[in-house]
Amino acid sequence: MKNLGKLVLGIACFATLLNATDVYSSDNTKLPDLIMKNTNLKFSDIQGYRDYKIVATHFRKDKNEIRYILANPVALNALRQKKITMPNGSKIVKIGWSVKDMETFPSALEAKDIQRVEYMIKDSTKHKESDGWGYARFVKKDGQYKSWGGDPKSCVACHATVKNNDALFTKYQDLF
Repeated sequence: MKNLGKLVLGIACFATLLNATDVYSSDNTKLPDLIMKNTNLKFSDIQGYRDYKIVATHFRKDKNEIRYILANPVALNALRQKKITMPNGSKIVKIGWSVKDMETFPSALEAKDIQRVEYMIKDSTKHKESDGWGYARFVKKDGQYKSWGGDPKSCVACHATVKNNDALFTKYQDLF
């Protein structure tokens, strides 16, 4: 039953994501001009990510947050082919939303507010010290995005627990 609830949550939040606009830029608007300290990765490094494909959803129990995982075409092709090592140029974007009870269907949850946008970018030359991945996180507070003040080494340490999967927690979730 828990898995069914998570599936319903994922479907409800997926619909919300498709209609969401506050994290996305329109064709004429750029992402905020923010830089992640220690990695110098920019929010704009994922400009155009509204065209990336959703490859998975996760629910973070510790943060009470639904996350949509998107992949650029380079990463999408590798994930679909079940490659163990992602190629350079792969970008994985995670959008974290708080949740609330769904008004029209009280036994379900739906996405409420965007909490954060995180991404990983594979560049084995620039990010040698972190197994080829660069990490960035931008948090949303008071309606504005800000660069996360924490140390990206914590991202590296956490993702090291899935080193055998090229530091990815995500597996491609195909309908078939």
